[in-house]
Amino acid sequence: MAQTAPPSPNPHSAEAFAQGAASEQERPNRDRLKRAALREGVSVSVLSVPALLLVFFGLILPCGWLLLLSFVGADGSLSWENYQRMIDSPSYYRIFVTTFQISLLTTLICVALGYPLAYVITLLPKSLVALALLAVLLPFWTSMLVRTYAWLVILQNNGVINSMLIRNGIIDAPIALVHNFTGTLIGTAHIMLPFLVLPLYNAMRSIDRGLILAAANLGASPTVRFWTVYFPLTLPGLIAGALLVFVLSLGFYITPAILGGGRVIMAAMRIQSSVALYANWGAASAIAAVLLLATIVFLLISLWLSRHVFGSRGR
Repeated sequence: MAQTAPPSPNPHSAEAFAQGAASEQERPNRDRLKRAALREGVSVSVLSVPALLLVFFGLILPCGWLLLLSFVGADGSLSWENYQRMIDSPSYYRIFVTTFQISLLTTLICVALGYPLAYVITLLPKSLVALALLAVLLPFWTSMLVRTYAWLVILQNNGVINSMLIRNGIIDAPIALVHNFTGTLIGTAHIMLPFLVLPLYNAMRSIDRGLILAAANLGASPTVRFWTVYFPLTLPGLIAGALLVFVLSLGFYITPAILGGGRVIMAAMRIQSSVALYANWGAASAIAAVLLLATIVFLLISLWLSRHVFGSRGR
């Protein structure tokens, strides 16, 4: 009678048993990790409640109240008359054009002056960097009103610049540098310049100089090294600084009111006159709402360009 061989052990069943046992041991660990993550999320949520309340009461609620007032007519009823007035009156169009012109030109001037300045600061010895940054931050320690009146003294017809030019025979009559668009632009650019230099300097300082040396070792000229290696790496700081300057420039009031001499009217000045002179909160709210919407649209376009156009170049 033939002998039958004993059945051999199934390796797959042993392996499945071992995996099942391991999974049973890991399940309590996973449950503990989930509970720990849940507790951490609840703790973070509780800690963020004061900040969320601050954002709600300091930003969302005022903006909502502002938007609601813009639809309130002169008789207190809901109406489109505030927006219709802006559409029918060409003065509002000129105010918005002037506001965005000054903001855009101020941003371009700050980029043209701030980029070389930030680059020079990165090349200074460490002992001089602090002194240079102190010089950049020094205007922050002086009131904006004082700085604006200082520019008024410098730029007026008998001011420092015109007096020096006439004394040296360069010009015969004073140049109109104040109470116009030019004077307003000079004042706004001076005030906004540090807001571009600081983030740009931070971006430049974080660049690895080894990349520049590697490009030089590969035979790239200084111009090629700058535009293909250095400049794309500074774009995040440049875009952040430019957006900051542009958005802050949209709300200028003191500088155009003094250096513009009543000839340069920006949106903030029109809002103030609507409230102080005419007590028309609806008209002021409509101007602010349109300015806020235009700023949001501009920021969204800028963010899209920075991600899809400049971001691809940076990579």
